[in-house]
Amino acid sequence: MKKTSFRQMPETDLARFQTLQLGNDCAIHAICAAVELLTEARIDPLDLIREINQVWWQGKIFRLAPKQGITPPLQARLVNYLAKTRDLPIRAELLHLNPEILRATADADNLASLVTIYWWFRNSPPIYYKNSDKNYNRPEGAGGHTMLFAAYDPEHRSGELSTPWGFINSWVKEGSGLFWMTAEDFRASWGIRIPRIGSNATVVISPK
Repeated sequence: MKKTSFRQMPETDLARFQTLQLGNDCAIHAICAAVELLTEARIDPLDLIREINQVWWQGKIFRLAPKQGITPPLQARLVNYLAKTRDLPIRAELLHLNPEILRATADADNLASLVTIYWWFRNSPPIYYKNSDKNYNRPEGAGGHTMLFAAYDPEHRSGELSTPWGFINSWVKEGSGLFWMTAEDFRASWGIRIPRIGSNATVVISPK
């Protein structure tokens, strides 16, 4: 697959859309970054976190419980809620893509793709920042993590490792680079089949 990035933006520009999560809110940070990239509308992740925690008690369910995780179906629901309440010209749909189609979404210019990876106990996939070989993903328990796909570069390396898949990730405030994964680790963790969600779950945000 050829090199590409969202709107052909350089890594340093894409990295500025990163915000630092403090709780179990990776999906919210990824959604806010996607909304800003597509519409230039800025939504403060902390404001949105407070809002969806409050409306959960009113029966508007955008996460499993207040302060808990947000599955891909709920991510799509939340984006469509934002489109309605903020009058944004976007819509979201949960799809199940293969890596080649995911890479092609960056060429479309008007699509943003949220991907959620999963892992079992003591098997978390490594995620690297910029060109460093330091693994930033080291939890011992089972879990999941949502990021915004931003770039594919078959020549990118983290240390000696080939890490072609690049993401806007919520582990740094702005920052000077993206977070990267090897092809094997990304495909394996993205491809885990989750009940009622499936494998390769991707929330694609597109123009309305």
